[in-house]
Amino acid sequence: MKKGIHPKYMECTVRCGCGTTWDTRSTVPEIKVEVCSSCHPFFRADGSTRFIDALGRIDRFTKKFGSDYFSKSKKSSGAKTKPA
Repeated sequence: MKKGIHPKYMECTVRCGCGTTWDTRSTVPEIKVEVCSSCHPFFRADGSTRFIDALGRIDRFTKKFGSDYFSKSKKSSGAKTKPA
């Protein structure tokens, strides 16, 4: 390897928008992220789900399909028959 061309690899602090911080190693001293594993709506570390509705998407979905959309039971996916 050539000397003097590689960036310095140092301790790094990662800060999330929710306030969570952790230490890792990187070529920059600090990394700021918007969403981490503890505040992500689908990939949370504890397995729970939390929705972040920044643009009103959940409200628009609820207006369009109703609040009981997910509570409806799904029909069986049996083979469809063609009319004779």
